[in-house]
Amino acid sequence: MKQDHPKLSVRRQCTLLSLARSTLYYEPRGESAENLKFMALIDAQFLKTPWYGSRQMARHMQREGHKCGRHRVRRLMRLMRLVPIYQEPKTSQKNHEHKIYPYLLKGLAITRPNQVWCTDITYIKMQRGFLYLVAIMDWHSRKVLSWRLSNTLDAGFCIEVLKEALATYGPPEIFNSDQGSQFTSTDFTDVLKDAKVKISMDGRGRWIDNRMIERLWRSLKYECVFLNAFETGLHARQGIDAWIAYYNEARPHSSHGLMTPDEVYANRKPNTKLAA
Repeated sequence: MKQDHPKLSVRRQCTLLSLARSTLYYEPRGESAENLKFMALIDAQFLKTPWYGSRQMARHMQREGHKCGRHRVRRLMRLMRLVPIYQEPKTSQKNHEHKIYPYLLKGLAITRPNQVWCTDITYIKMQRGFLYLVAIMDWHSRKVLSWRLSNTLDAGFCIEVLKEALATYGPPEIFNSDQGSQFTSTDFTDVLKDAKVKISMDGRGRWIDNRMIERLWRSLKYECVFLNAFETGLHARQGIDAWIAYYNEARPHSSHGLMTPDEVYANRKPNTKLAA
């Protein structure tokens, strides 16, 4: 029996995993080995102290014996989209030509699935570089509805993940994001408008406004990313896919007692054997 050409097999793998071939064949994008090391250290510290700006992070790095000044720290934090929880000018990648929508969640009781969805992008450490991960989460249940990996920060992979979530679960009442240029682009907001979804955006530098998905990133990195040295985009995709399936289906969320995000989203009773 004639075997498929290896490249055809790769194409099929990419299709099955919803993974762009450019991500599968990912190569580091010009950062030195030292900078990649610093990025991993900064990312790990930022999860512990999300109020650290570039000045405080540079002091921390220097106290730990790393020759990494504030200018380098600031550039690397911007590259990783790490914005401290307090207001700091010129840290978010905001496009001033894009419309900014008001924050609609202040004082709002979020009590049911598909009432509010939220999204964010985070940096994922690789063995020889890094990727970006975007996810959409249902705020009430904490269920991850869809996600994508990319080796660039253009809006395309964010639009893809949004369309997938809408097609699979139907539209929410409100969609909340930060003011990053990917989410303020008209290509992205037009998808929400066409679906009759109200658009909400965090105040600039207000990490706390989108805290639910920030907590997801913390769990993902400590329980999956930091424990694995992903070599390729395919390895990262498989590892993250397995963790998110575990998170949705088998990991009880602290805000819902014994119930998992899947159970809360579907309004099912908890599987006490699985939760135990």
